[in-house]
Amino acid sequence: MAKGYWLAHVDIRDPQAYEAYRTANAVAFARYGARFLVRGGAQQVVEGAARSRSVVLEFDSLALAQACYDSPEYQAAKALRDPVSEADVVIVEGWGG
Repeated sequence: MAKGYWLAHVDIRDPQAYEAYRTANAVAFARYGARFLVRGGAQQVVEGAARSRSVVLEFDSLALAQACYDSPEYQAAKALRDPVSEADVVIVEGWGG
């Protein structure tokens, strides 16, 4: 079975308030087995445009990735993120090649 991934690009307007989101999202991520592959860090945009922060989360399946996003735990965390940041989040199925 192919893994599922969240690809997120985020601009944070209030880093201090964003910490509440990071603390809260840990509940959902632990429940659904999320693993950070990329969590911020240095980045270089070589084509197109991107937000200032990139995050890649890996899940054991696409279904788990979607269930995590839809979960009450993550939606509560997201409610903390929305007022203090702008984000593009895509859930994708991994390549099984």
